[in-house]
Amino acid sequence: MQMSLSDCPALVLNADFRPLSYFPLSVWSWQEAIKAVVGDRVNVISEYDRAVHSPSFEIKLPSVISLKEYIQPAKRPAFTRFNVFLRDRLLCQYCGDPFHAQDLTFDHVIPRSQGGRTTWENVVSACGPCNLRKGGRTPRQATMPLLRVPKEPSTFELQENGRGFPPNFLHESWRDYLYWDTELEA
Repeated sequence: MQMSLSDCPALVLNADFRPLSYFPLSVWSWQEAIKAVVGDRVNVISEYDRAVHSPSFEIKLPSVISLKEYIQPAKRPAFTRFNVFLRDRLLCQYCGDPFHAQDLTFDHVIPRSQGGRTTWENVVSACGPCNLRKGGRTPRQATMPLLRVPKEPSTFELQENGRGFPPNFLHESWRDYLYWDTELEA
C-alpha cells in the first residue's frame, strides 16, 4: 500500500546536520519541503519511495533535508507556556505525577494576587488538581513544596528535555539524525 502524501513529512536539519528542534521535532510538510528544494534553499539527504509529478517533471519526496545556510540557535529561549512545560519535563512541579501531563496548567509560584510576576523564576507546570489545591497561596502557605526551583533554562536544556519525548511518527531514514531510545516506526 502506498503512503499518503500527508504521511511524508521531511525532517529538517540545520546546516550542521542537527535537527533545528527536537520538541516539537523540526519537520516540514511535503509541500514545504518541495518548495525549499525547488528554491535551492536545502540539500536533500534522503528520499521517500514516493514522488510527485508536474506536467514537466517528477520529483521524489524528501524525507531528510538540511538547510544550506546555518541558522544560529537562539541564545535565550522564548518564555512561552510550551517552553515552561518542556523545562519542567511535562511534569507537575508539585506532585510529579506523569499521568497528569495532558492536564498541565501554568502556575505562579508567588501568586499574582501577592505581587508575583510572570517570569521563568516564578512560573511552573502544575496539574489541574494541584493548581486548584494551591489556589492563591504560595507553596509554603499551601504546604506544597516544589520538586525543583524554577529558573530560566538554556536553549540547550530545552533541546535536551525535548529529546525525552519522541513524536509518534519517526521514519527510518531519520534514524541517523535523531537520538531517542525508542524503536523507530517504518
